[in-house]
Amino acid sequence: MRQKLREVQIKLMRGLLDLVILQFLNVNPMHGYSIITSIRRNFGVYFGPSTIYPLLGTLEEKGYIKSQWNLNNDRPRKVYSLTPEGSNLLNGTEESLNHICRRLTSIGLNRIPINGNNCTPKNLHSLP
Repeated sequence: MRQKLREVQIKLMRGLLDLVILQFLNVNPMHGYSIITSIRRNFGVYFGPSTIYPLLGTLEEKGYIKSQWNLNNDRPRKVYSLTPEGSNLLNGTEESLNHICRRLTSIGLNRIPINGNNCTPKNLHSLP
């Protein structure tokens, strides 16, 4: 059963990976490796370079993030940051997730924990 729950967690994370990346970049500009390690540290799920870098390229092509080379370190790094379009998408996605959570609650699935909070209308405002 534990393995099945782990598979569900990874599947959910994969579906929300662009949102997670945008949220990280909303806080601070980051380079790709830092994004990979932050996902692993915060969610306990590993997505490698072959997953993250193509997604960063897609998000950049769509105008949600931008990149700039940082040449100040021993090793040049491409640093990604959120654009205004990305910020708008992030806000809209958060509203969509809250809507889904409310709909799940309305059909009786109010035991779904999100960041330690149950998916209930009174807790929706406290979700990050």
